[in-house]
Amino acid sequence: MMDDEQVVEISSETVRLTLKNKLEPWFVKSWRIAHLTPEFLAAMERILDVYARLYENARPLVCFDEKPIVLHSEVRAPLATKLGKPKRVDYEYKRHGSCNLFLFLEPKAGKRYTLVTPHRTKQDWAYAMRYLADELYPTALKIDVVLDNLNTHTAEGLIEIFGKAEAERILAHLEFHYTPLHGSWLNMAEIELSVIARQCLRRRIADKFTLATEWIAWECPRNEACVTIRWKFTKQDARRVFAKYYPDPQFHNVGALGWAPAV
Repeated sequence: MMDDEQVVEISSETVRLTLKNKLEPWFVKSWRIAHLTPEFLAAMERILDVYARLYENARPLVCFDEKPIVLHSEVRAPLATKLGKPKRVDYEYKRHGSCNLFLFLEPKAGKRYTLVTPHRTKQDWAYAMRYLADELYPTALKIDVVLDNLNTHTAEGLIEIFGKAEAERILAHLEFHYTPLHGSWLNMAEIELSVIARQCLRRRIADKFTLATEWIAWECPRNEACVTIRWKFTKQDARRVFAKYYPDPQFHNVGALGWAPAV
């Protein structure tokens, strides 16, 4: 049949195959769709500027993220792997509540540290920030922290939990760089959490102690091997990809609301 010919009749099988092989109506991709406002572009460029800095031992770049973990145990013993047969587990399980994983990732140095907490509240986050400043990088002059813009991730939260004097001491060592709303893909810690999910969470874990030991067994060899992340998406790439969202191709963002000529 030529492209310009009219089709008078078509079989149901042809329709089915077309829907199945070409349109795939059942296939849906789901993600958070961002509103690319000037505020989003400004926050994105600030993160990309931080990523573009040269590595400084005295000023480490740390990407921070968190992940809720649901704890499960088996109700029946799994069947062991045999020749030609994979390990088999019963689809039933017993739930043992949940906990939270905090991840501190220094992508340019190939270091990562995990912290398991009962919850992911403002208090848990405040103690995680003190742990970051006092335990993980006690000699750093300043720590650039890339994190999601959640209502628990605020300087006010540190003041509320520790008091003004202690909060100011901790904040003196930290500089927060927030990802824009629906822009958590800019946080490199999400990449590492994806690796954790693939390598550690494909089996049922029943309690927080086992979970914590799993993280230690996972992070130690990766730290010894200095597994780094090479971030390739630059500010120049962003201006090319999102060009139509910038007010004018001749201008670039220098603040949340201000625009200035490109230099």
